[in-house]
Amino acid sequence: MFATIGAAGKIGYSTSFMLREAGVPVRAILRDPAKASQLSAIGCEVALADLQDAAALGKAIAGAHAVQIICPVAPKAQDAVADMHRSIESMAQALEQARPDLVLAISDYGAHVEEDIGMPTMFHGFEERLRQLDMPMVFLRSAEHMEGWARVIPVAVATGILPSFHHPVEKPFPNVSARDVGVIAADLLLHPKAGMSEQIVHAEGPRRYSAADVAAAVSQLLGRTVTAQAVPRSQWAEGLGRVVSASIVPLLTGVYDAHSRGGLIDVEVGRGDVRYGTTELIEALRPYVPLGANGN
Repeated sequence: MFATIGAAGKIGYSTSFMLREAGVPVRAILRDPAKASQLSAIGCEVALADLQDAAALGKAIAGAHAVQIICPVAPKAQDAVADMHRSIESMAQALEQARPDLVLAISDYGAHVEEDIGMPTMFHGFEERLRQLDMPMVFLRSAEHMEGWARVIPVAVATGILPSFHHPVEKPFPNVSARDVGVIAADLLLHPKAGMSEQIVHAEGPRRYSAADVAAAVSQLLGRTVTAQAVPRSQWAEGLGRVVSASIVPLLTGVYDAHSRGGLIDVEVGRGDVRYGTTELIEALRPYVPLGANGN
């Protein structure tokens, strides 16, 4: 039995789907029963548990050979740091209770960096807490998700300008389709390294893209020109504050500052493997460009 926590999310669903395609039993663990049908449809057993209820979560993963965990960020959390810490501690306690043979944790590029660089620092703490558990562990560090650009595509469609917090807009950075992260995770769960106590794997797409490349892909999908434009650093907090809570803003500004410095939100040098997804940027963005937006 393979258990996936957060199975209704993009990565969780992709992992669950690939595991079912491989013919193995999957217990999909989620909080919202309204999202259960899509997982039942692919043959998953569904269990309901809140991420911050350690006892319920432990029962949900009991008997699973391997467990995939993920620490989601609630965009409107009033205290995002405290919320993530509660989730991390709850998952650690649940794993200690259930004692699976293998844990795969979805982490983040930059999680190895000791200094505070925003969101990756939360995943640094995530990894450190999980290292206290005496069980085989895979840390799958995901690059920035291509699908994250979906939140600014409506602006690009309306104005022809794609706002970017990546500076300069021509600078490539690691990114990956969330679906591909799930595909890679499923393969790691199905084919673990023999005798492994800890494994670090980095997941990114077939190539690195820049914000200018994103604008070019959106231009191609729209059939008209879209230009990437860097948002001035002084406007980051205001811009981010329109879509996330104030407590998340510093976690994101820290990420983009680290990207601007270079070399931090990247593969940990000399440690871990890199797995490459197959989804190109334009295919990851296609579902988010409205039909008919190109005037056809």
